[in-house]
Amino acid sequence: MTTSQKTVENTAVAPRAGRREWIGLAVIALPCLIVVMDVTVLHLAVPTLTADLKPSPSQLLWIVDIYGFLLAGSLVTMGTLGDRIGRRQLLLIGAAAFAAASMFAAFSTSAGMLIAARALLGLAGAALAPSTLSLVRSMFHDPQQRTQAIAIWGASFATGSALGPLVGGLLLERFWWGAVFLVPVPVMALLLLLGPKLLPEFRDPNAGRLDLASAALSLAAVLAVIYGLKLVAQDGLGWIPAVSIVAGLLLGAVFVRRQQHLADPLIDLRLFRTPAFSAALTVYLLNAVVMFASSFFSAQYLQLVLGLSPLQAGLWTLPGAVSIIAGTMLAPALVRRVRPTTVMVAGLLVCAAGFGVLTLVGAGGLPVLVVGFVLTALGAGPLVTLVPDTIVGAAPPERAGSAASILSTSAEFGGAVGIAVLGSVGLAVYRINLGDTLPAALSPAQEHAATNTLADATSTSTQLAQPVSDELFHAAAAAFTDSLQTVSAAAAAVTLLLALIGAALLRKAAPTTEQGQTACKQT
Repeated sequence: MTTSQKTVENTAVAPRAGRREWIGLAVIALPCLIVVMDVTVLHLAVPTLTADLKPSPSQLLWIVDIYGFLLAGSLVTMGTLGDRIGRRQLLLIGAAAFAAASMFAAFSTSAGMLIAARALLGLAGAALAPSTLSLVRSMFHDPQQRTQAIAIWGASFATGSALGPLVGGLLLERFWWGAVFLVPVPVMALLLLLGPKLLPEFRDPNAGRLDLASAALSLAAVLAVIYGLKLVAQDGLGWIPAVSIVAGLLLGAVFVRRQQHLADPLIDLRLFRTPAFSAALTVYLLNAVVMFASSFFSAQYLQLVLGLSPLQAGLWTLPGAVSIIAGTMLAPALVRRVRPTTVMVAGLLVCAAGFGVLTLVGAGGLPVLVVGFVLTALGAGPLVTLVPDTIVGAAPPERAGSAASILSTSAEFGGAVGIAVLGSVGLAVYRINLGDTLPAALSPAQEHAATNTLADATSTSTQLAQPVSDELFHAAAAAFTDSLQTVSAAAAAVTLLLALIGAALLRKAAPTTEQGQTACKQT
């Protein structure tokens, strides 16, 4: 019997999910939504919490960044831990911890207390994210139902991103800054109440002990690399970020080498031998690079060039959020008619077209930006569904948690690389263009501040008399618009190349669970 015949046979006999599984999926989607919202609402609360807690500049950076750092650094460990102790159990532990840490953050009375709370939120969030996707793998065995379920799972993240600025803005208009951290509490309480009744438990019956040294190595490696990339995005390449990145890569190499010699590795590297797994992961990571970089520049354009408030900027990103939800939910219907590879490549081409539109934002302003948002999000939508579906489908059931954690970590890495690399390109374009158009009346200190970042230029312009103030602002806005267009052109080129690479790699990769099981059984 051929592989394709076996796949058809397995599909035919796969048990179909019922009402309980679909209601359970709705419960699973809630923490996904909340984890993303917890990132976006904080940015709106920064001005008021700064006035209340009076953090130092360094403390403020840690308040903003520590959540993402520990989330990214702990994903691998948490995903594998779920395979060992039970995915539902880890999800419920994460939910309880997230609710407790949210209360801790909401009622923090000092910057240090809030930093600690945000760190705990990052660890709890890392327990939630891979557990949800691996549970979807356990609950939905029919391939078509699983694709639809993963579409809903992916749409929950986009919904959280869209709701974050709106919910945060509404709460901050009526309550104190801590109210934004209380939103997850009732959601997590609902998960704790319904989860044991609706969600199945699954653990690897043959899993060994968790290797603590591997867990520490993975955490240190991811934290060091992402911290270095963050510094590059903020201050440009220097000795400290370079040392941090190199140290992280070396620790990562030690981690990989250790996994090759362990009887029970934290990550089963044989997953990467599965063509479907490696190809889909590559596409996902590189798409995250361009999407995060574009979002980074677009957010600054909305607020600093167009002068919109955070809430107004969030409202103008809603069409893009709706678009990515539409693309995510349409993917299951499309793959019933055409190959998943075709859908993914078509999505990348639409995404590239959206970046092409963004290269015209200087001429068209806000309407062009919104159209670009909609197209890039619509094109990325199918990837949000089909790549996780391919990843968990290519991995054997007992490794689904580990596979999900690798997927989540790749997204975090892609975002950090995109902001650091394309962000540095955009900053260089901004500085070069602004240097040629600065008003002659500026002092050396003012020139230095203006060419540092757009935010510094905008702040400097408010301290100047007319007409120099307007001259500086318009020069900085024009220079930043050029940088946004340059980054968009680079993103379009990368996405077109990614479409070609994806077509070549994914065409050869048959995304079947059987293939992943075969690869992981090899010695």
